[in-house]
Amino acid sequence: MLNKILKSILVAALSWFIIHSLYITYDGLTDPKQKADLAVVFGNKVNEDGSLSPRLQARLDKSIELYQKKQIKNILVSGGLGKEGYWEGTEMKKYLIKNKIPAHNILVDNFGDNTEKTVLNTIKIADSLQYKNVISVSQFYHQTRIKKLFREHHFKNIESSSPAYFEVRDFYSVFREFFAYYL
Repeated sequence: MLNKILKSILVAALSWFIIHSLYITYDGLTDPKQKADLAVVFGNKVNEDGSLSPRLQARLDKSIELYQKKQIKNILVSGGLGKEGYWEGTEMKKYLIKNKIPAHNILVDNFGDNTEKTVLNTIKIADSLQYKNVISVSQFYHQTRIKKLFREHHFKNIESSSPAYFEVRDFYSVFREFFAYYL
């Protein structure tokens, strides 16, 4: 009897994990192509030589695409001080400027060293500039949790757009995001 109950619990938990993981993937890959006042690009690794990780560069390239298509007015780059010694936001801004985004259209948050801090800092900046809507730019697996955090902090007009950049480690990241979503 106990074995049957444990087996049922395991099947239910596994089923929920699969359903949620599929939802994370679908949600993160769905781009409603909305317009917004601001795109927030979530930080990622800056390499020891100061170059951007391919994942971070893909995020920035997506924000450039949104800007060029006039879906957004401004770009907020957010990240912290990496162990490599670089402020992610500062390095992200340099990349955007090199790629012809005017400096006056770029905002920098060097204190968004985790997802929730970036969300909170973005909301403060958006409120202070009277921005009503935001597009989150990050990897697909990250988007569902990002949007959940915005909504938990009473910012409802949040959409997402993810770069078409995929790595084998994304399987691990989907697994990790399942647990991060509920914690």
